[in-house]
Amino acid sequence: MEEKPNLDIVILAVSTLYKNPERTEKERASEWLLNLQKSVHAWSIADELLHKKPDLESCYFAAQTMRTKIHQSFHELPVEVHAALRDSLLEHISQINEGTNTVITTQLCLALSDLILQMPSWPCASLDLINRFSNHSYMWPLVEILTVLPEELEGRSVRLGENRRLEVLEDLKQCAPTVLEFLKHCCHTYGTNVNENTHIVARMLRCFNSWISVGAITLHGLSDNIVLNLAFDILDFRPHDGKESSGALCDAATECICTLLQCLEDNNNQQDLENYLFTNILKLEVSYHISVANEDQSKSIDYCRLFTELAESFLEKIVSNSTASNLHYAIKVLDMVLMCVGHHDYEVAEITFNLWYVLSEELYQKNNKELTELFRPYVERLITALCRHCQMEPDGDGILDEGDEFKDFRKKSSDLIKDVVFIVGSCSCFRQMFLNLQTPNVTWDQTEAALFVMQAVAKNVLPSENEVVPKVVEAILTMPQTTHLAVRHTSVLLLGELCEWIQKHSHVLDPVLNFLVSSLSARGLGAAAASALQNICIACNKCISRHMPILLQLLHQVDSFSITNNAIIGLLKGVASIVSVMPHSEITVVLRELCFMQLTPLVQVMEQTTLPVKGTTNDPILWLDRLSAILRHVIIVGVNENEVHPCKPVVLEIWPILLKATDKYQKDTRTMERCCRSIRFMLRCASQQVCEILESLVRQIIRLYNEHKHSCLLYVGSILVDEYAPNSQCVNGLLDMLQVFIEPTFHMLQQEDGLRNHPDTVDDFFRLCARFIQRAPVPLLRCNVLVPIIQCAMLAASLDHKEANMSVMKFFNDLINQGLTGHSLPDFAERHQLVKAILDQLGQQLVNALVQACVFYLHTYMLSEVGDVFVQLLDFNRENTSKWIAGALDNLPKQSNGGLMTATPEQLNEIHINLIRSSTSKSVTHSLKDLTRLYR
Repeated sequence: MEEKPNLDIVILAVSTLYKNPERTEKERASEWLLNLQKSVHAWSIADELLHKKPDLESCYFAAQTMRTKIHQSFHELPVEVHAALRDSLLEHISQINEGTNTVITTQLCLALSDLILQMPSWPCASLDLINRFSNHSYMWPLVEILTVLPEELEGRSVRLGENRRLEVLEDLKQCAPTVLEFLKHCCHTYGTNVNENTHIVARMLRCFNSWISVGAITLHGLSDNIVLNLAFDILDFRPHDGKESSGALCDAATECICTLLQCLEDNNNQQDLENYLFTNILKLEVSYHISVANEDQSKSIDYCRLFTELAESFLEKIVSNSTASNLHYAIKVLDMVLMCVGHHDYEVAEITFNLWYVLSEELYQKNNKELTELFRPYVERLITALCRHCQMEPDGDGILDEGDEFKDFRKKSSDLIKDVVFIVGSCSCFRQMFLNLQTPNVTWDQTEAALFVMQAVAKNVLPSENEVVPKVVEAILTMPQTTHLAVRHTSVLLLGELCEWIQKHSHVLDPVLNFLVSSLSARGLGAAAASALQNICIACNKCISRHMPILLQLLHQVDSFSITNNAIIGLLKGVASIVSVMPHSEITVVLRELCFMQLTPLVQVMEQTTLPVKGTTNDPILWLDRLSAILRHVIIVGVNENEVHPCKPVVLEIWPILLKATDKYQKDTRTMERCCRSIRFMLRCASQQVCEILESLVRQIIRLYNEHKHSCLLYVGSILVDEYAPNSQCVNGLLDMLQVFIEPTFHMLQQEDGLRNHPDTVDDFFRLCARFIQRAPVPLLRCNVLVPIIQCAMLAASLDHKEANMSVMKFFNDLINQGLTGHSLPDFAERHQLVKAILDQLGQQLVNALVQACVFYLHTYMLSEVGDVFVQLLDFNRENTSKWIAGALDNLPKQSNGGLMTATPEQLNEIHINLIRSSTSKSVTHSLKDLTRLYR
């Protein structure tokens, strides 16, 4: 947008966006306004709209635009206009009153906060704001600004650099006493009648919370703070006084105290504050019981959060300082947490889950039997409570649906039980649940919940257990058909989880198989039976091969059962694992039958002229997924060199059909991905023995890639390289394939936003290049296409897509590694010399690209892969890499466009020293993180 638009046109566009019923007009207005926001004219337009205030929508657009511009485009403004922008924002905020829309207020306060962060010429801004806005009329916006300022600093969404962040934090610390005095004044003014001032009191608590969270207010001396006292007063429900705080106030007070508890974990020498919080939180037990009695779940959740957070903050001390004769005093808080686990609503219990995970990790790491035994009673009570929470509604007549929130809770409960069960012992837990089943008048829902817990721990039950498990298995196998469907469903799943026990007790295998096969066709049990069969087929594959005819017959009928395609795929995986251990002479016939169960209907679908229907038997993907599952899980070992691979004849029959499928569906990305997946596992299945299909396969993927550029075809290329590049007769053909791939790939990636728009292509192309470097290094190192490939990789180094970036870094890693490893191999000298020549030419550019990517583009969690590349460079030539790193650091900007100092020469020099002294990826990554913090 080159020219500044007329203000009336902007107002009309905003009105169209919010009020015009025509979708096309809305979209046009949205696109036009988005372009306006990106332009430099947005600054003055937003300011004019805020002054004019034509309507609510225009004011919101203006406030949101002002915040966005300051947040993302502050560099557009010269330093000399920063003060004018500040004054204008202050003027707009001074016009806020109780009738102003809260969203507009928040946007303006965020805009001012982001301005403060990026405006070093405005020191102690918080004090100026308090002096300017501390009278009653401006209390709301002032509290809002003081709240969001630390939040914006902590959130790191504005790129400030660590130096400026520390400068702002120091600024906040200097202002903290005044802020505390201001909040004290607010408490005296509004805290005496919180229910009439809910809005402002909640914001006061949030403000206090944000200053604590960022570390601006220190913990020392807070044990008698008026804001904290107010927070506990809000949470302390006293019915005889008729005192009850609103949910919003309780939430704010809870958040405030929880933040303090989290800070205590890092500052555990604050004894006074620790005692103050412990004493006052424990006093809230009565209030919790009242919230339960009043069925006020929101407040029950607040109290549960407080008890749980208190337990987490004390957990290390509790575990480290407890003995059988002298338990740590704070262990009583675990009783309070378990009290909350016993709440009638499972959502309250779920809040405590992380605590139990942390406890189990602590005990597992310490590996002290006596210490673990101390916490056994607590975990027993936890599992008992979870078993009760996992009970289904007694009036239900079916099983839980996928996506059901309660089913999700049960899954989380099962995971938690698996994690903590070592504290009580899997066999002991299994036995206790079995005893629960013996309780007189036990209801179906209680039975199902006990079986559900048994299912969670079944795989950890010792195969030698002969007391309880045989009784459980027998009870399941003789279960009447009239038993509740949910009980039968969980029982079937339990049998699947007992697969390792069944493998050691082969006498029960046949009755278990018969039971599961009959359950496949039973209403509501098919998916569970398929899952259980998969587990048992994999665990008992050597014992079960004699049943292959029955299993094949079953698979022929499987589409007549009411089970999902995923369940069928699971069955196929299980049967494939049995094929893997069959005698080689029997494999070919069975594998052919398994594969053609999928290929015959696939051919029929390909011959149809009607469009495929997703998820039905008319969808080619359904059959391709099943074929892939078979080929992936048939893993044949022990084939002699002079022996025909038992999978080879089947692969030679499969390939012509897959070739036709790639022709038929060449325009459909989704189906092509599945075709390529099947080809991948087909190649892996018979490996080197199917070279006769190599030429036609390469010709096909090259042709299709040139026409449609499906990245999955590049992936097939990488599989070909992995399998056949060690064969010197295949290398030239594979190198030709790579060269043909390069032109369309580079053309696609060099377009505007090409890398960002095609991360899958980046991922698969550099995976292919990395495989080539690994399997046939010398031919690729000699090839003249390698330099352009490396230059493309340097551009892709800044792509913040995790998988794509990992493939790029893996390529660099493997490339440099070829000059480092394999000293005893005859081609090492040549590999080393070729890598050296490449690095002499491109080393500085590579290090520049890596440093720029780390500082400006990549997420912090992605830096470890870059660290691996630096380690390889340092190992290859530390002296040259040192020079390259120094050059790359010197190229970094010394100031941001807004005038903020980024990294000092001393800081960059320290990072340089740390990098070149590093010998591990961990230490390099640590230095790279230090570097990125200076610019973010």
